[in-house]
Amino acid sequence: MSNVYDILLERGYIKQTTHEDEIKELLSKEKITFYIGFDPTAESLHIGHFLPLMMMSHMQKAGHRPIALVGGGTVMVGDPSGKTDMRKMLSKESIDNNVACIKSQLSRFIEFDNGKAIMANNADWLLNLNYVEFIREIGVHFSVNRMLTAECFKQRLEKGLSFLEFNYMLMQGYDFLELFRRHDCVMQLGGDDQWSNMLAGADLIRRKEGKPAFAMTCTLLTNSEGNKMGKTVNGALWLDKEKTTPYEFYQYWRNVDDADVEKCLALLTFLPMDEVRRLGALEGSEINEAKKVLAYEVTKLIHGEEEAQRSKEASEALFGAGKDMSNVPTSYITKDKLNSSLLDILVETKIIPSKGEGRRLIQQGGLNINDNKVTDVNLIITENDFADGSVIIRRGKKNYNRIVLE
Repeated sequence: MSNVYDILLERGYIKQTTHEDEIKELLSKEKITFYIGFDPTAESLHIGHFLPLMMMSHMQKAGHRPIALVGGGTVMVGDPSGKTDMRKMLSKESIDNNVACIKSQLSRFIEFDNGKAIMANNADWLLNLNYVEFIREIGVHFSVNRMLTAECFKQRLEKGLSFLEFNYMLMQGYDFLELFRRHDCVMQLGGDDQWSNMLAGADLIRRKEGKPAFAMTCTLLTNSEGNKMGKTVNGALWLDKEKTTPYEFYQYWRNVDDADVEKCLALLTFLPMDEVRRLGALEGSEINEAKKVLAYEVTKLIHGEEEAQRSKEASEALFGAGKDMSNVPTSYITKDKLNSSLLDILVETKIIPSKGEGRRLIQQGGLNINDNKVTDVNLIITENDFADGSVIIRRGKKNYNRIVLE
């Protein structure tokens, strides 16, 4: 059986490692415990979290034990990585709610039965720390000079890094030490933007326990131009279907650039690499078949087979010869909403996030109603627009919504 390290490498996950040869040998000889942290900054994980989740799943399939660490403690400080501004402070109630939502999402990807994985929350050990004891035991091992060179602080230093955020690296390092002590956790996995924090944790274990600990980052999900993927008209591509519908989610992957298909198939599905390479090599109009496979497989992993099938049928109904609209995302309005502006209706039905976004779409020629391009930002919707009781809204080339008159 091939080493999971080779599988992760072949599929394109691995970006940086602390000790490549030792990690490769460790993963081939032992069943280890490793962890990935998720700060509950929102009610749902988004597509950026999906790569570490897939990495975690590959590791578990190879017999290693994951710890899914929800950052109920660290989120109260806020991760400065990749941020130019300080994160918004969340209330205790918001954090608890976000933690509960994320826990249920994680259990869709990771098997927790019979001790196969551990769910932990760093609030359990961070929130009751004695500050003086903590800085004496942990802070003494951190060099401020070295911390200031860390990538995760660089952008924040331009505008001013608060002492609150400066503690984040100590807390994440302490998480790794705590999980090492509690569960013999010897490796941390995560996105490449966490590299500095992960190094700090591995170094802290060596200093405090005199034992080796390892870190491995996964590549960030970017397109062929190097830009982050997962941004839509309505913001992030969420894993929660209340925030991003399964159909919208499916359509996002159905419409990726040709150059990104093979990479996405390798990173976001469990298809064998021979099949990934075959699909990625398709050219011209045939690459659309690969995109359909990608969209179906990723949607199935996130939302289940039934939702993936419905999204696929809805997409084919719109872009094929059929006229079945039953699976297109549908909103309902009552007759008293007629004779309002189209933009007001689109905001109310949450098809667009704001009127400003709607005006931008219209100015760029990207909004259609019943296959007619909208050119007037003040367009009024009347009963005449609802020929068969509904209107079809198209944003861009392929994002469809239906509004039904009740």
